[in-house]
Amino acid sequence: MHTETNSAHEDARTPPALVWRMLENMSREELEEWRLSEPKNRASVEDRNLDLPFPCGWYPALLSDELGRGEVKPLRYFSTDLVVWRGEDGDVRMLDAYCRHLGAHMGFGGKVTGNLLECPFHSWKYNGEGVVEEIDYAKRIPPQVKRPCERQWPVAEANRWIWFWYHPEGKEPQWDLAHVPEATDEDWTDYQIFEWNVWGSLQNMAENGVDTAHFKYIHGAGDVPDYEFDWGDGGPERGARLFVNLGTPRGVVKGEISYRSVGPGQSYTRFTGICETVLISCITPVEKDHAVARFCFTQPKAQKDGPQGGAAKAIIKDICKQFDQDKVVWDRQKYLPDALVCDGDGPIGKFRKWYSQFYVDEKVEI
Repeated sequence: MHTETNSAHEDARTPPALVWRMLENMSREELEEWRLSEPKNRASVEDRNLDLPFPCGWYPALLSDELGRGEVKPLRYFSTDLVVWRGEDGDVRMLDAYCRHLGAHMGFGGKVTGNLLECPFHSWKYNGEGVVEEIDYAKRIPPQVKRPCERQWPVAEANRWIWFWYHPEGKEPQWDLAHVPEATDEDWTDYQIFEWNVWGSLQNMAENGVDTAHFKYIHGAGDVPDYEFDWGDGGPERGARLFVNLGTPRGVVKGEISYRSVGPGQSYTRFTGICETVLISCITPVEKDHAVARFCFTQPKAQKDGPQGGAAKAIIKDICKQFDQDKVVWDRQKYLPDALVCDGDGPIGKFRKWYSQFYVDEKVEI
């Protein structure tokens, strides 16, 4: 670890002069409430140009250990009410929430019978494709519900999360989930999880990752960091390496941040320099102007519980603080398809071209 002398204004822990003024005097309880509360004065979806289609891809639904065998839960993502359950065989299944019989929401009061989901209203029993396999009181099952639902929700598990595939036309998954080895490594800690509601669009949030200049003006970095971008081969994966000077009480520590995105819904980041840290970013759209974000951190147990424990804790706190700073902007940000950019802004145009592949509607202009 290389350290250098450092002036106060370059210390990454020093509150920047701009957005942090809105947050710096909050107590911990007030900050946690702010992270989840809905802003009262944001403009409409239409006024903010956020009425774009949802991008297709794999998205996180909930942690694997949040859904036990025989358990049913309601969810709402992509402006859609959903129901998810884990069968007695251990597999997870997901459907649109409303029973095809009389419209009961099966996430409230529904139960698992074997591997089938039983509606609480009249006990119609569904398999994972939405086919009704049993109606206890009927002599025959209506032929319409013997066919799978038109919209399917493929489900898989990785990195201790349940993921589901979204495609507006119901097409099958077009790429595999990425598996992050540290997420299940016994030498790494259990997840430390932090949660936010962001009242903005997924694309605006993702674009932040290529906006090199904002690190100085939003996060108070001493300078604009150097990047190495990797745009893949035209497929769903991209990444970058970011070389930063990390401010600490002992001076600047040279560090590196590397991240990979696989489609719009799966992203993970590795931090080195102070304490090795892996962040699984779990961000899923709820509505056009609302996404739920959950950050899952894991670190080597030897570093977390050793002499570097203080630094390990501090780096997670600082990452969350940076997300808070971005959220101040995201909660009211307008999307500008014809944005004016300058030569220091980073490859925003290239990012938008890459991101456009996830919009199925060819008429969408981003």
